[in-house]
Amino acid sequence: MSDFLKVAIETAREAGAILREGYGRPKEITYKGEVDLVTESDRRSEELVVARLRRHFPDHGIVAEEGGGAAGAKYCWHVDPLDGTTNFAHGYPCFAVSIGLVEDGRPIAGVVFNPVYNELFAAARGEGAYLNETRIHVSPVEKLATSLVATGFPTHLRKSSSNIHYYWQFTLRTHGVRRDGAAALDLCSVACGRFDAYWEFGLKSWDTAAGIVIVEEAGGSITDITGQPYRLGGPSLLASNGRIHGEMQEVAASVAERAAKGD
Repeated sequence: MSDFLKVAIETAREAGAILREGYGRPKEITYKGEVDLVTESDRRSEELVVARLRRHFPDHGIVAEEGGGAAGAKYCWHVDPLDGTTNFAHGYPCFAVSIGLVEDGRPIAGVVFNPVYNELFAAARGEGAYLNETRIHVSPVEKLATSLVATGFPTHLRKSSSNIHYYWQFTLRTHGVRRDGAAALDLCSVACGRFDAYWEFGLKSWDTAAGIVIVEEAGGSITDITGQPYRLGGPSLLASNGRIHGEMQEVAASVAERAAKGD
């Protein structure tokens, strides 16, 4: 295991302990804009993660959701100190710490830790993906019709989001669509075979940097919704077990075509 991954795992567990402690207590909630929640646990978790990464890797860049650190180096950490803040604030146990390392724009290591269930997903490029030290793989499902997929919706500009049309079509063509509200964990669920695919629009780099490498090391596929290479912070993301990736793209393309025609 690389030193990068070891430090990320240790740091995620420490930050997760902060979240677990705050989970059972009254929440101090503020807002970024009208609907984006921020809790005191977000800030405490980020402060710890940024401090640990700076201490171990002073030459690395850091991009964090609540504003800690800066980008620009060959190696850059992308940190979501509390992925699923709304879930956390409402007592729904689907949230995590997400820490991803990117080299020259390509994710090379990632850790996602859900402290409520003590599930730690980790991967480094070329070393496989793991859940609590057990190797994981994407699902063997071959057809969209027998798949379980997931998506998410933005907390802001919801009326202008076109994803409801994709949600409708994928609901009709699969066993179901889940919306758990934590992008990093959704990607990990694809990696370990709980979901067969996941798509979303407008995700930030800290939402996906860790999950991308975990999915790919588990044998999955990552592109944008049209099948083009995904770039961190890009407008759309499609992750799957690889087997239903083409069908997902075909459905997405048909939705986009109807939308363009105004249907």
